[in-house]
Amino acid sequence: MSHRQADGPVLRAAVLGRPVGHSLSPLLHRAAYAALGLTDWTYDALDVGPADLPVLLAGLGPEWRGFSVTMPCKQAAVAVADEVDALPRLLAAANTLVRTEGGGWRAENTDVLGVGTALQGGGVEQVEHAAVLGAGGTAAAAAVALASLGARQVDVVVREPARAADLLRVLDALGLTAEVQRLDATTSVAAPVVVSTVPADGQSAVADLVWRPRQTVLDVLYAGWPTPLAQSVDLAGGHAISGIEVLFWQATAQVELMTGHPAPIAAMRAALGA
Repeated sequence: MSHRQADGPVLRAAVLGRPVGHSLSPLLHRAAYAALGLTDWTYDALDVGPADLPVLLAGLGPEWRGFSVTMPCKQAAVAVADEVDALPRLLAAANTLVRTEGGGWRAENTDVLGVGTALQGGGVEQVEHAAVLGAGGTAAAAAVALASLGARQVDVVVREPARAADLLRVLDALGLTAEVQRLDATTSVAAPVVVSTVPADGQSAVADLVWRPRQTVLDVLYAGWPTPLAQSVDLAGGHAISGIEVLFWQATAQVELMTGHPAPIAAMRAALGA
């Protein structure tokens, strides 16, 4: 059933980031629009850096309804938004911008839901002790997701401890105990549940850690799956969860925020599987 009104305007959305050509967000969102009958909606990929974001948004017409925001624009999205929801305010990072009724932009963060749902889908219903590899905006979102699953202690494993300041601020605000470890001085991670936000160029370092049987490791990367980290975890008898699950679940929430319609889960999953 089509939701397009006769001669109605085309409504637009897109993913913003740099680089953005590899993103699977267009695949997911377009599949959702097709399943929902939103024939007046389009979804594109725009190569945009943080410095470009204010100028881009200021020049857009009312047909633009929302953006998925990927690296390196997540912090800039909070700074440029007219309204900022509680989660992106806490994280100082937003992965979603939604047009407000007044014509401005509201910053949202669906990464927390994405990480939490991916962990639950991988069998993690509750955890007290967890670890996060990396310290960027996605790591902070992972910390909130882990707290929602009951975590009281979150170890932070980073290449440069000084870069963990924002993540430690979030952990402190959540009332969680945190222990910072240098990646180059660590041989293994003790926590039973681990979320890695380490980019592709750091995969060899985390893959070389000693992993343990029954550890669950969510690697937020999804390109080139299984990643070197995932392979190491599986070889050790652990359970690796692909970042494709994070992408999928955060996208379902974005579809609902942007269009006002519940996300067509089955259709989006089928598009991803194809």
